[in-house]
Amino acid sequence: MDSITFEKLRELETRLASVLGAMSHPAVVQDPLAYQRLARESKELSPVVDSYRAYKEVLAEIAKVQDMARAETDAEIREMAHEELRQLEANRESLEESVRRLLIPKDPNDEKNVLLEIRAGTGGDEAALFAAEIFRMYSRFAERQSWRVDVVSANRTGQGGLKEIIALIEGHRVYSKLRYESGVHRVQRVPATEASGRIHTSAVTVAVLPEAQEVDVKVDPKDLRIDTFCSSGPGGQSVNTTYSAVRITHLPTNTVVSCQDEKSQIKNREKAMKVLRARLYEVALEAQQREIASERRSQVGSGDRSEKIRTYNFQQTRVTDHRIGLTVHRLPEVLDGDLDEVVDSLIAFHQAEKLKQSAA
Repeated sequence: MDSITFEKLRELETRLASVLGAMSHPAVVQDPLAYQRLARESKELSPVVDSYRAYKEVLAEIAKVQDMARAETDAEIREMAHEELRQLEANRESLEESVRRLLIPKDPNDEKNVLLEIRAGTGGDEAALFAAEIFRMYSRFAERQSWRVDVVSANRTGQGGLKEIIALIEGHRVYSKLRYESGVHRVQRVPATEASGRIHTSAVTVAVLPEAQEVDVKVDPKDLRIDTFCSSGPGGQSVNTTYSAVRITHLPTNTVVSCQDEKSQIKNREKAMKVLRARLYEVALEAQQREIASERRSQVGSGDRSEKIRTYNFQQTRVTDHRIGLTVHRLPEVLDGDLDEVVDSLIAFHQAEKLKQSAA
C-alpha cells in the first residue's frame, strides 16, 4: 500500500478518535442533532479504521515471521515459516483490497430509507397494470431483505392497475440497494386485451428518493400551506365523512404533496411531510449534481427519471439492464422479487468504476 493511502488511513484513525471523544462531551450529549451527525460519522469511519488496524497487525506479523525464517537454521521449521508467510501474504492482499473498497467515497444517503414512486407512462391501461407488477416486484424484494413497505398514496385503476403509487421503504441500507432503480422501465408483451396477438411496448417511471430527515432539510413552517379535505375511494366509514386527508404546499417551490391513505389526519400529515422533505432534498441533490463535471459521473447513470434503464420482455422471458449490458432469462423470478443478481451487478459495476477513478 502506498504512502499516500497510509497517510489517509492515519488521518481517518485520528478523526475517529476525535469523533468518539466529542460524542462523550456534555454539550454534544445535550444536542441531539450534533450527536446524530457524530454517531453517523463514527459508523462510517469504524469499518475503515478496523480494517486498517487489522492490516497493520498482519504487516507486523509478516515482519516477525520473516525475521524468524532468516534466523532459523532448521530446514523443516524454515519451510513452516515460509508456509505461514504465504498465508499471511494472502491475508494482507485481501485486507488491502478491502481497505481500498472502504476508501471509496460513500454516498451519505446509502443508509437512508427511501420514497419509492412508480407512475404509469406510455401504454394506457397496460402501463397501469405493469406499474402494479413493478410495485409488487419491489414489495417482494423488500420482504426478502426484511424491509418494511408503507404505502403513502395510491391511485388505482378499475382493472387492478396503478396510475401512481408512493411508498416508504424502511430498513437496513435501503437506498444503497435501490438507488439505481430510478428511470424508465419498459415492458414488451402481448396484452390480455390484444385480440390479434401483437406485442405492445409500455413503460412505467420509477423514482427512488432518499428519505430526508429534519437534519437534512430544514422546512420553515411559515413556508407551508396545509389544507384538509375528505378522503375519496374505498376505505370504510371515514371516507367522505371526515377531513382526514391532507394536502401540503411548499410555497417557495410550489411543491404540492397530498396523503389520504390513513384514517388519521395526524398520520396523513406525517406521511405527507416525509414525501415533501424527500422531494425538496432531491431538488437540492440535483442542483449539486449539475455542478459535478460530466467525466466524474459514474457510467451507471445518474438515475435520471428520463433515462431508459431496463426492458422486461415476456416473450423471451428476458430482463435486460441497458446501462451495464446485463441480460438474465429469469423474468418470472425477477418479477417475484428475485432482484439480487441485477442489484448486485449494478453495485459491483459502480464500485469498479469508482476504483478506476481512484486509481487514476
